Amino acid sequence: MNEELERDHEGLESARRVGLVAGWGRYPIALAEAIKRAGREVVCLGVRDHADPQLQEICDVFAWGGMGKFGWATNFFRKHGVEYATLAGKIHKIRLYDPFFIWRQAPDLYTIRFFADHFLSKRRDNKDDSLLLTVVRAFEHRGVHMIPGTDLAPELLVRRELLTKRALTKSQWEDVFFGWRLAREMGRLDVGQSVDVKNRAVLAVEAIEGTDEAIRRAGALCKSKGFVVVKVAKPRQDMRFDVPTIGLGTVKVMAESGACVLAVEAQKTLFVDREETIRFANEHKIAIVALAEEDVDSPATERAFAFPAAVPGAAATASE
Repeated sequence: MNEELERDHEGLESARRVGLVAGWGRYPIALAEAIKRAGREVVCLGVRDHADPQLQEICDVFAWGGMGKFGWATNFFRKHGVEYATLAGKIHKIRLYDPFFIWRQAPDLYTIRFFADHFLSKRRDNKDDSLLLTVVRAFEHRGVHMIPGTDLAPELLVRRELLTKRALTKSQWEDVFFGWRLAREMGRLDVGQSVDVKNRAVLAVEAIEGTDEAIRRAGALCKSKGFVVVKVAKPRQDMRFDVPTIGLGTVKVMAESGACVLAVEAQKTLFVDREETIRFANEHKIAIVALAEEDVDSPATERAFAFPAAVPGAAATASE
């Protein structure tokens, strides 16, 4: 297995073109821009009703595709000489429960072949990892190897640090540690990536609706505001897909909903629109901190993260 991975990475090093399957959000744009800066061409398949049209201006080759057209999608990449591709962006899984979803997608025979056990015989479940692993198999069966986007743009991973001017209070650290353990367990069960907490009580647990909607639900339930959002990777996170991602959109939802702290996992969380997001968080007195697993429940953590490390000219001010 290690030899196979090494061969894949050797091939990637020489690959002139990289495929991108783009879902919803800013991450596909940030990734496409990073791939272009590295001197490679981007062949992008934008998921219809999800991907940002701006990708058409960034990528060298672009086409729209539906969620039920994996036969067409694999042929599209092969036609354009793509051997390595990556998945980026959110797919709104709630669409699976639209009336007549399967038939509205008009799946091609190749898609039916791979997803029949999920949607027809129902021998397999529809957890995120189950579906996405099937997506990976569908591409790799035709020689398109799916690689982690972080291999192409490692600079998008957030480092271990306090990112904002505003530090955390003792009670907020207690909520972070409490929420971290719960979020990790939810990830192990492949339920969701985030939990919303106040005073070591769970306000909301992310499920199919996504992080932002879970935050909104927590804000509606917590009238006093000032709650904590914790978002972590799964214990055995497959970095090829469903990597936790934060950016301006989520922090804006936090401000609207009354959340005051965002804690994420360092080196396993993607951070897009970094400077703009940190600036907005500082303006709205929201703390953002990226931790490692060993920081959780450590008495030294509060001292270690008392001052910002990556905000030029920022003076740390403890929250009240």
